[in-house]
Amino acid sequence: MESGVTQERKQEIIREFGGSDENTGSTQAQIALFTERIKHITDHLKKHKKDYSSTRALVKLVGKRRSLLKYLAKKDLDNYRELTKKLKIRR
Repeated sequence: MESGVTQERKQEIIREFGGSDENTGSTQAQIALFTERIKHITDHLKKHKKDYSSTRALVKLVGKRRSLLKYLAKKDLDNYRELTKKLKIRR
């Protein structure tokens, strides 16, 4: 299954949350990319309720994002709050 996020959209997200095009590894950029993929898979699962492999992928992505959010909250609380507000993630 494809990630559902086009290369151009990935670059936009990385530029917006990572600061520059090269900063792909920043925690904020990774969380934003995971969020985009989670939204895409969620939309897919609304149509295809019995797609269990996508359901599993969604659960894994949510777990990865949760760990990164926990790390960011521990490391930089202000940045964490700003990011969750910007991405509209309730936590």
